[in-house]
Amino acid sequence: MERKIQIGALISGGGTNLQAIIDACQSAKIDGQMVFVGTDNPRAGGLDRARQSNIATFIVDYNTILREFKKDPQKAVLPEDFDLDELLVKQTVFDVHEDPGKVKSFLTSRAIAEAKLLDAIGSYHFDLLVLAGFMRFLSPYFIDRVNTDCEKPRIMNIHPALLPAFPGVDGYGDTFRYGCKVGGCTVHFIDYGEDTGPIIGQRSFQIEPGDSLELIRKKGLKIEWELYTHCIQLFAQDSIKVVERCFDTGGGKTKSKKIVVIET
Repeated sequence: MERKIQIGALISGGGTNLQAIIDACQSAKIDGQMVFVGTDNPRAGGLDRARQSNIATFIVDYNTILREFKKDPQKAVLPEDFDLDELLVKQTVFDVHEDPGKVKSFLTSRAIAEAKLLDAIGSYHFDLLVLAGFMRFLSPYFIDRVNTDCEKPRIMNIHPALLPAFPGVDGYGDTFRYGCKVGGCTVHFIDYGEDTGPIIGQRSFQIEPGDSLELIRKKGLKIEWELYTHCIQLFAQDSIKVVERCFDTGGGKTKSKKIVVIET
């Protein structure tokens, strides 16, 4: 019998994708076992889903942490290994025109919260961390301490749009407002940007005349559950390889990008 991968999850809300993953593990559609579920939101409905399946849970209350930081940043206790300059160089969410003070405050406060996340997940052995509706940006501080092998990323996310179109928090809403005829979802590894990491898989659906935003979200959720399960199983089978490729951008210039290759 093949070893089952150990899976951890981070959520912020009701946890419908989490439930799909739990069910897939229990039915052997995923050769894996969920070992913990963590959240930034003490009222996240997904916590009950985890507890009903006897999965360990923890809470890192981001709102309280960020509120305390904003109240008096000078009193904030920073992680011992915190290096703001390193994070500023690595992050690609904010561009050069963003207010430097805002960026520094954002990265510092997130690292404080992420250090608590890392403390909580440090109690568990896990092979893969899935973001199942986790509505918080993860900074390079957190990513580098989970992705210890640059060739084997292990933080996976599902996004409600066909990336690279419509990154951000409201993929289905952006798809709807733009008037697209096709919607979809994307599973990808996360990197230092906003929904810019290597794409593992995508699925699409037709948007018919008269479809409401609510109906689009229902269509999307149904295929999210299927796609996420499929991509996690590819990881469990060790079928995912991340490679760096260079592309000619014209004028003698090249650009490198990490992409996913599925090995069969």
